[in-house]
Formats: sequence, structure tokens, C-alpha cells
Amino acid sequence: MTTPVNARRWTNWGLTHESVAEVLIPGSIDEVAAMVAGSAEAGRRVKLVGSGHSFTGIAVADDQRMLLHRLNQLISVDGPLVTVQAGMELSTLNMLLAQHGLAMPNLGDIDVQTVAGAISTATHGTGIKQATIASCVEAVTLVTASGQVERYDTGSPEFEAVRVGLGALGVIVDVTLRCVPAFTLLAVERPTPLPEILAGVQEWIDGNDHVEFFWYPYTEMAQLKINNRVPEDDRPLSRFRGWLDDEFLANTVFRLVNQIGQRFPGTVPTFNAIAARALSARTYTARSDRVFCGSRQVRFTEMEYEVPREALPEVLDALPRLIDTLPFKVQFPVEVRFTGPDETWLSHGYGRESAYIAVHQFLGTGYEPYFRGMEAICEPLGGRPHWGKMHFRTADDLRPAYPRFDDFLAVRDRLDPARVFTNEYLDRVLGK
Repeated sequence: MTTPVNARRWTNWGLTHESVAEVLIPGSIDEVAAMVAGSAEAGRRVKLVGSGHSFTGIAVADDQRMLLHRLNQLISVDGPLVTVQAGMELSTLNMLLAQHGLAMPNLGDIDVQTVAGAISTATHGTGIKQATIASCVEAVTLVTASGQVERYDTGSPEFEAVRVGLGALGVIVDVTLRCVPAFTLLAVERPTPLPEILAGVQEWIDGNDHVEFFWYPYTEMAQLKINNRVPEDDRPLSRFRGWLDDEFLANTVFRLVNQIGQRFPGTVPTFNAIAARALSARTYTARSDRVFCGSRQVRFTEMEYEVPREALPEVLDALPRLIDTLPFKVQFPVEVRFTGPDETWLSHGYGRESAYIAVHQFLGTGYEPYFRGMEAICEPLGGRPHWGKMHFRTADDLRPAYPRFDDFLAVRDRLDPARVFTNEYLDRVLGK
């Protein structure tokens, strides 16, 4: 097969996947529709690619890669309902919302994803009164495999499939989000013994707006983070403290420590113990998105599993034993977050309160035994892997985890019967 003249090589952020594919760059919805219709007629595949922050192969194009970065504009603001084009990055969305006195009710810990990518993979933050970002979606405009432009909202039978569609149903071109009035968060962060966190975590989850913690392997220490809404932004971090904590220590120093640990694995437990105790406590206020989202410059591989909230102690009891058996050291802390239930069919949080456990490894360090072991712990508990994070599941064993799995497949069969939007990853997790 001859490589097209305009083919370009692509790699995702975590460098876990790459591909060479012909590139389509539409500048309007009509152009998206025409390109999709032409590809379908020619028997070709189209894969929409956002910012590449998924670690799985969900965005890998094996024929044509479509980029929507030209479709990145604000369309309308109607009270709390904000409609934007799907190629807009979350960082831009947050800025625009602040200008209109609005905010997203919850966000993950980075804001470089496109709106389409964030909702399609069920990106989430933490907060038991919140669900995934997709739960804020009120309507989606989708170009289907036939080149038709369709609008799906809360009255559409396909809506709960389209909100988290994994890129399998069509090309999302714009999204209407239900936002909230802009708010300030008070962030309280402090090193805390893990047994103390586990003893009080249920009360902390229920008694605060947003709770998460990071456990340092080979230690009994964790970093606890609690965020609550407050009326005034009266305790901002100094510019120096923000740079010191979030840029120098969290990125520059952390990268150096991981490079040393990668070369000399025996130093990792010592470094983890130092890091767990060296992180100083801090309390500050800031605009909500500036508390939720930070800078991630140190590259890594990641797996994240959702389990029912009540299953978290069992996972955290088994995880240290798994880590002790690995043929390499675990350099990154384990991140734990919480969300409430939602109704979107392929949302990890469908129908239940959730605990999310994310495990990472520094780029270039072994990870597969760690991630497979983590999956073996979580799957029997009803665990659901994050669609954008590494996992080894298939359609056969994912079906029991999602009560509406077959309903989603039925929508896929209607909207994309010829599988214009599939790829190897989607064939694995959804079937052909």
C-alpha cells in the first residue's frame, strides 16, 4: 500500500502509540460532513484525534486522521448553557467561561484535552456530588457515518450513548454544556499517614466538595487534598510558592528523581519516603479551574480503574502486596479519587458511587506486570477501566461490567454499520 503524500506520523502524549495516516483538517461542519461521506463511499476509515492524551489506542488512525483544531470557537452562551465547537481545548473553555461568570462544576487534573476528547472518554475529576465531565453535556452535534449532521439532546433515545461515545459513533462537532456560576475553591493539602486517611476517608468524602489523595509506594504516607467552595478568593498563593510547588518541585525535581530512580532502582523507596514527608502542607484559594488543573510535564504511562466506592479498601489492601512482587520499582504515587453516579451508558461511574485508583510509571520504566496485576485486583470487584488509560480488557469481559453495553452497540450498529470510525482498539473493546 502506497503511503499518501499528505500522511503524517502521530504519537500520543504518553508515547505508547503512534501511527502514520492521511490527515484531514476540516474548517467547518459542512467540510466534516463532506469528508466523512466521501470516505464512507470509498470504503475508508476516519479517526478523530484530539490532543492525544489517551494512553490507549483509542485515537490511533490506521487510514485517515481527522483533526478539529480549526473548529475551536465559542458558539453561544444562553444562561448556564454554553455551546462550543468540539476542537476547543478545556483550557480555552475555562478561560471563556470565566469571562462570562461561569465555570465547569468539576474538572480533571489537566486541561489540555479537547472538549470532544474529554467527554468521549469519560474524563473525570473528584467529588462525590459530581460525575464525569460528560454528565454536564446537554446536547451534542454529531456527523454520522453517512455524512448526516444530527443533533442529540436529553430527549433523544441515543443521547446516553453519544455522551460517552469513544469516537465510535461519529465525529462530534459541537457540544452544549450545562455550566455553573463561577466559584472559588479553598484548597487544603497536607502529608498524612495512609492509615489515618483510610480511617477517615468516608467522612471526608461525604463532608467535603472534592477529596483525593496520593499514596507513595513503600511508605505509609500519602498527600491528602481537600477542596471546598468558599465565597472569597482571599488566600492566594504567592507567585513564587506556586512556581516552587507546581513547576520546580512537581515537574523539574520530580523528573530528575525519576531519572535517577530509573537508573538506580534501589533508590526508589528512599526517594518515595523523602518525597512523602518533604511535601509541605499548604492552604490557598483560587479560581476553581486553577485549583482543579495543573501542569503535567513529566511523561509517564498510566492505568486507571474505577471500582464501586465500597471496594476501595480491598484494592488498597492488595496493592502493596502486588508492588512488592514486581521485578521493578514503582516510582509514581498512586492517585485515588471519587465521583458520584451518572446515567451515561459507557461512563465508568454508571449507576454507582465510584472510587478511581490510578497507577503510573515513569516513561521508559517497566509497567506491564504492574498494570496487569492491578487489573486482576479490580476486575473481580466489578472494576471498569478508564477508556483513555491503559488496560487489557476486551468486549467479552467488559460487557458484564456495563449493564447498557449491548444498548450502546445497538446505537453503534445504527449510526456506523460499516464501521467507518473504528480502529484496532475499538474492535477490541466493542467488537467488530
